[in-house]
Amino acid sequence: MTDSSIRIRLIGDSDCYEPGDTLAGEFFVEIDEPEAIRVVEISALWYTEGKGEEDLAVHFFERVANDNGEFVDMRQSQPFTTKLPASPLSYDGVIVKIHWCVRIRVFLTRGREFSGERSFQLGRVPAGVAVAQEPSPDVEDEAGDHAPQQ
Repeated sequence: MTDSSIRIRLIGDSDCYEPGDTLAGEFFVEIDEPEAIRVVEISALWYTEGKGEEDLAVHFFERVANDNGEFVDMRQSQPFTTKLPASPLSYDGVIVKIHWCVRIRVFLTRGREFSGERSFQLGRVPAGVAVAQEPSPDVEDEAGDHAPQQ
């Protein structure tokens, strides 16, 4: 096998969806040996990046197997659809970011695999902005007198 890739297409006018919308699309696996595909997993998921522990949760999962006696030619359009949840919304913050994507994982014979992703946005939350707080030049002490800040 020489080249293999995944094309993911979302059906709609934009890459931005509202909670409760239907996410629909299709994928194609471009591969020289389609019979080498054992299993394909389709997921719609969100993950975080930034400070602290990173989280990931799968909202939608489907598995298409070629190892059950029926051959599915993944070079042909393979549709997927799911209703999107109310949360978490996509967020591009300063400390943490929440990303949504469709991820396709292709498992081949002999233990090899490859994957592809297509990002989309859930909701319309404005991007986070860093706020710098300047210390006050004077700080009141307990007696109410002003003292220079240390």
